Amino acid sequence: MTSSKNKWIEIQGYKHDGRMHRIWDSVYILEQTDDYIVAASKKTKVIEHDFRIWYTKEPAIMIFFTKHRWNVIAMLKKAGITYYVNLASPYVIDDKKIKYIDYDLDLKLYPNHDIRLIDVKEYGYHRKKYNYSEEIDQILRYNISQVKHYMEENRFPFDEAKIKEYFDRFVNETKRGDGNDN
Repeated sequence: MTSSKNKWIEIQGYKHDGRMHRIWDSVYILEQTDDYIVAASKKTKVIEHDFRIWYTKEPAIMIFFTKHRWNVIAMLKKAGITYYVNLASPYVIDDKKIKYIDYDLDLKLYPNHDIRLIDVKEYGYHRKKYNYSEEIDQILRYNISQVKHYMEENRFPFDEAKIKEYFDRFVNETKRGDGNDN
């Protein structure tokens, strides 16, 4: 995925039963390693499962992992970076799209370092509806503690300087046309 023609990609989030949850129409790939992929977005069109459409308000850096059971959206807000963590399956690339399963539970890390677990009721509802196994539940709960540990230590991807570096790179590459074939 090194040529500029392949820099723009769609992200598709699914639910446990395979139904579409959310689509990010077009994000820009900044880096891909064996362990993760980093994408950037700005005013990106998002399509919800019920076909509602909205656009992201602030620029974001998104990190998807091959081994972790979570992904991160680092939103660059005026007050600072807010990190939104989706507990999810590791990503795959299929048909030139980043795909993952969203497991409802989310964590947010605010610029003041406050950490909140959110969507707990939604998780309880979907755990019953989609019949999440005890194993999935244990994996997700382990990953909550892992994410909190990463956040508390400012470990990648919760590294403000690295997120800003990625965003600057996104701005520079798209400004000079490296990825403007979107």
